Amino acid sequence: MPAAASSESTLYVQSVEKAMKVLTAFDGSKRHLSLSEIAAATGFDISAAQRFTFTLSALGYLLKDPQSKKYELSPKLLDFTYHYLVSNELVSRAAPYLQQLAAETEEATNLTVRLDTDIVFVLRIVSRSVFNANVIVGSRLPAYCTAPGLAMLATLDDAEIDDILARTNLVEFTPATVWQPRKIKERLARIRKQGYAHTEDEYFMGDISTAAAVVNLDGRAIGAINIAVPRVRWNAGRDERRFADLVIQTAGALSARRRQD
Repeated sequence: MPAAASSESTLYVQSVEKAMKVLTAFDGSKRHLSLSEIAAATGFDISAAQRFTFTLSALGYLLKDPQSKKYELSPKLLDFTYHYLVSNELVSRAAPYLQQLAAETEEATNLTVRLDTDIVFVLRIVSRSVFNANVIVGSRLPAYCTAPGLAMLATLDDAEIDDILARTNLVEFTPATVWQPRKIKERLARIRKQGYAHTEDEYFMGDISTAAAVVNLDGRAIGAINIAVPRVRWNAGRDERRFADLVIQTAGALSARRRQD
C-alpha cells in the first residue's frame, strides 16, 4: 500500500510518524542539532519538537549535551540494526558466500537490498584495497546508477520501474552516470539478458562494480551480490567476465528458485 494511502487509514498513528521524523532529522550532515534546528527540519513548532525530543531522550534514543543543549543520536539505535541483521535470513545465508568471494578476489564484496528508490548495504566485507571506506552497513545509494541497484531493478516489470524512476532524483553524479530514464530502461533490458549489471565511475569516480540479483520464487529481487574494485586494480580484459561469473553463481546459490532444484 502506498505511503499516502496508508496515512489515511484509521490504524495510522501520527505520533509515531512524528517521532520518526525527529530521528531522521539527524541525516548525517550534522552530528548535533539544537531544538530549533530539529523543529526546522521536521516542520514542527518548538513546543511539539520539545515534547518529542524529551520523550526520545527519556527512552534513550537521543542524547542531550548538558552544556550546549544540543541533541545527538544514541548508540541505542544500533539495537535495531543488530536485530535486523541477526534475524534476516538472507543476511545469515549470504555471510559465508561473501567471505568466500572476498577471499577469492581480494576485493570488497557486498550484499545490498532495495529500499524504494535506493539500495542499502546490509553486509559488507572490505579488502586491503577498498575504494571507499565511508560506505558501511546502513549506507544508502541510488539504485539507478549502482550495479546492485540496476541488477535488482532489472527484475521488476516496466510499470514498477517507471514509477521508481519517476520518484527518483536522477542526478548526473559523474560524466559517466547514465541518468536519462530511456537509457536506464534500455540498460535494464540488456541486464536481463546478460544476467548481471556492471558500472564504472557512475557514482564514485574510480569505482567499478559488478552485481547480480538474488531473487525469490517469483523472480523478483530480494537483494544483490556485488564485487567492487578500484580502477587502479581493474583489468578490463580479465575481470568483468570473471567477476560476472562469480556474482551470478553466488546470487544463484542464494536465490529461492535455485534452492528448489
